[in-house]
Amino acid sequence: MGAQDRRTANKATDGTAPRVIRRRPRDRRAQIAAVSAEAFGSLGYHGVSMEDIASRLDISSAALYRHYPSKYALFREEALRLGALSEAAVLDNASSAPSETRLTQVIDALIASSITNRRSAALLRWQRRYLDEADTATLNNQLATVNSALTSLLGQTRPELAEADLAVLAAAVLSVLSSIGDHHVSVPVRALHALLGTACGAVAACTLPPPVDAETVVASEIPETFKHELLLARAIELFHERGYPNVSVEDIAAAAGLPGSSTVYRFYRGKGDILAAAFRRVADRVSAAIGPAVAAADSPEQALRTVIELYVAGSFAERALTFVYYAEISNVPADERTVLRNIQRLNVEEWAKLLVGARPELSAAEARLLVHAALALVVDLGQRFGSDDPTCSRERVVHLMRVVLFG
Repeated sequence: MGAQDRRTANKATDGTAPRVIRRRPRDRRAQIAAVSAEAFGSLGYHGVSMEDIASRLDISSAALYRHYPSKYALFREEALRLGALSEAAVLDNASSAPSETRLTQVIDALIASSITNRRSAALLRWQRRYLDEADTATLNNQLATVNSALTSLLGQTRPELAEADLAVLAAAVLSVLSSIGDHHVSVPVRALHALLGTACGAVAACTLPPPVDAETVVASEIPETFKHELLLARAIELFHERGYPNVSVEDIAAAAGLPGSSTVYRFYRGKGDILAAAFRRVADRVSAAIGPAVAAADSPEQALRTVIELYVAGSFAERALTFVYYAEISNVPADERTVLRNIQRLNVEEWAKLLVGARPELSAAEARLLVHAALALVVDLGQRFGSDDPTCSRERVVHLMRVVLFG
């Protein structure tokens, strides 16, 4: 039967258009994994259903279940795939070349992997806490291999550094190259790779300030009469510890020492409202710092240095909120999320304008990308070292941000 005969055979008897025969793509499983990873990264593991993923792929839920038995199976496979790719990037570049060359090769390979999997990266950065215990152990082993290899190479190229300093630099390099999963700033791939490589190289080669005892930040006691503040503080602690979807209004009430959820509803419409209130506070605090810093500075560089110091100080004072702000923004009600995203975008724009003023060779997009990388450092180093480890004091985080931004 020829092509014309097949078209004729596919026509309905009433003369309507030929029936379209849809064939399953050969790479359907890979398509499913990529689409689901992006969905998990942008909406959170608990914010995505199998039906959502099937809709994005324009297939039925039944077709999706033929490939994966559950949403968790999808989530697990993509998380461990990303971990394995990072692990392979360091293991495949274990050569006999000089240590400086191998360090460059490993960083280049990690950057290439990060760029290739950029749309999936947020899954690994913010959602991996929802893996079960065995899978978490597997992923942690993969990431430990990456961290160990990078730390070892840094130690070989800089034998004068203490192990603790090497750990800080390795964590900072990994933060910079993975930060592109947090935003959608568009830079051509070759330029993006070069920009990240330069920033990572500057971090790897920088001289950290001497370690000093970290300033202990003591949370001020909130009087029980300020119950809305108490609820806000306790809720953020729980969201940071367990993840937003695993915290109930009853949990928040109990943590604040209140009799029940009804008391919470006197102050907030629900836990989403609590999360939005906390995020607005962070966004407003960052916005409010920019104007006075610019007004008091003699140059864009000086203004940006001041803004960096203020940002790091605020982050150290509210470590849990700094992490939650990035990890849980998908759980803020949609209308509030739009407002917060706009404020965040404007803040980044202001930082980027100052950076271009200090480094006119940068394009606006390149400056925004570096700003995002510097901001990611604060979150990632906070998660890795906390606020009380002198190895990663405020002064060192400020210095690393400056290195990323100014080179």
